[in-house]
Amino acid sequence: MVHHSGKAMSAYSFVTVDVFTTQRFGGNQLAVFPDARGLSDAQMQALANEFNLSETTFVLPPDDPAHTARVRIFNRTSEMPFAGHPNVGTGYVLAQQGRAKNGVLLFEEIAGLVEIKIDHDAAGTATGATIAAPQPLSLGPRLPVETIAACAGIETSDVIVSGHDPVQASVGNTFVIAEVSGDALTRATPDISQFRRGLAAWPALNGRLSLYLYAHDGARIRARMFAPLAGTYEDPATGSAATPLTALLLSLTQKADVSYDIVQGVEMGRPSLLRTTARRASDGIRATVGGGCVPVLRGEAAV
Repeated sequence: MVHHSGKAMSAYSFVTVDVFTTQRFGGNQLAVFPDARGLSDAQMQALANEFNLSETTFVLPPDDPAHTARVRIFNRTSEMPFAGHPNVGTGYVLAQQGRAKNGVLLFEEIAGLVEIKIDHDAAGTATGATIAAPQPLSLGPRLPVETIAACAGIETSDVIVSGHDPVQASVGNTFVIAEVSGDALTRATPDISQFRRGLAAWPALNGRLSLYLYAHDGARIRARMFAPLAGTYEDPATGSAATPLTALLLSLTQKADVSYDIVQGVEMGRPSLLRTTARRASDGIRATVGGGCVPVLRGEAAV
């Protein structure tokens, strides 16, 4: 392909998948470049911004040949150390290309090594994936209910603190996690100016205020994630928030392990189902998240 200025251009193949769903046009969208060799950091960032999705992934050869690939994850504005649905979706795409040995892939990422196990149907076809978060649960600052309520456009009385205070938690990515009433979850609306105010007031958040609200709904959990300061007004499925939530809930019990079905994205018209587990391990509480994937688009990007 030759640009009209005479400069040669390269074409890079991509696919998109909907993650944490079994229905096309549900779940969380992801663009994957299965062979990103030759792309610069700036080009990767420009492509992620062009797709305008929560994240876009770029697959490179691994540093250690025992691993499947090095995977770089970009949101609209910056590179991410780890994320949930990009790993599930990228694992699914590479499995479809026959790159999963014994149904397992190992991805090198900034946050560490991520293990992906491919889920198959009875015919042996890949249907989705389950990932292990790269780090055990770590907790950061607790935030006042006033900050949470202001950011989410709800009342302070809507924030439930009987289980735990609103708290920053991570298994690879940090989120502020808060329990709210089911009614408040439905009507929550992020207020960007309050997010900016909250970030300014809490330097211990290290420049990241992504708010994950959840409500118990019988045996299931309903959740929503707002990260307007990172360019994601609302996210339909957030695996890297569902995992620290599940780990946090386990930490409040005496149990050895827990599992939850977490429903997200309903209010956006992109219903998602995230299946999570957490267990006590030698180095702390470890979590996994899994779900289905559906292919949607494929094409080439000119760079």
